[in-house]
Amino acid sequence: MTTQFDVDGPAVERATVRVGVVDDEPMARAFVSKILASAPDLHVVGEGADGGEALQLARTQELDVLLLDLRMPRMDGLDALRELRRLPVMPAVVVLTTFHADQAVASALRLGAKGFLLKHVDPAELVRAVRVAARGGAVLDPTLTHDLMGHLASHHLDRIGAAAEVARLSARLRDVLRLVGMGRSNNEIAEELRLSDSTVRGYVSEILAATGCSNRVTAAVLAQRAGLLD
Repeated sequence: MTTQFDVDGPAVERATVRVGVVDDEPMARAFVSKILASAPDLHVVGEGADGGEALQLARTQELDVLLLDLRMPRMDGLDALRELRRLPVMPAVVVLTTFHADQAVASALRLGAKGFLLKHVDPAELVRAVRVAARGGAVLDPTLTHDLMGHLASHHLDRIGAAAEVARLSARLRDVLRLVGMGRSNNEIAEELRLSDSTVRGYVSEILAATGCSNRVTAAVLAQRAGLLD
């Protein structure tokens, strides 16, 4: 099962989630679109075969979620992400990849992708991941998470650096970070620690600022790298 993380940010409020699917393999696009079409609340509004077509979809279709391959001709997924960040409203991008522990996946997260899934993900998990991304959350394929640590090579994500960063946090913030690393939502953390949702959201923001993590996904990796989940 994929690990799912809440992140701070706007969430989709419309009843139908508008999704774009971009992959240079026609069969892969057709398979993903067919799976998503089986869900009554998901609507595939367009497909594309490269990064340029991903940008066109995002500019014209008011996408909520964009499923994006990384290795494509003409403009690849990373170049597309760099351009998508310039848009007034960037869709939630979930990377679909066939590569384990690929450096490009780590780069995609740094560029604002909300998560990543292997292309052979279970259909039910794919549908669930799109819904989570549309709500402002992020998803990680657990088979990639451990290996990804080695590619998120900022100073605070090697094992020694991670432990030092975490040690500087208060006990309460370490508790919150541990639960973030376990994939708990803000609401679940609030219930477990008997706090309000707004307090938890504030704690998460404080953790990101204190550790230099760019988002909740990298904070979760930091928690694992520092041994909080051992």
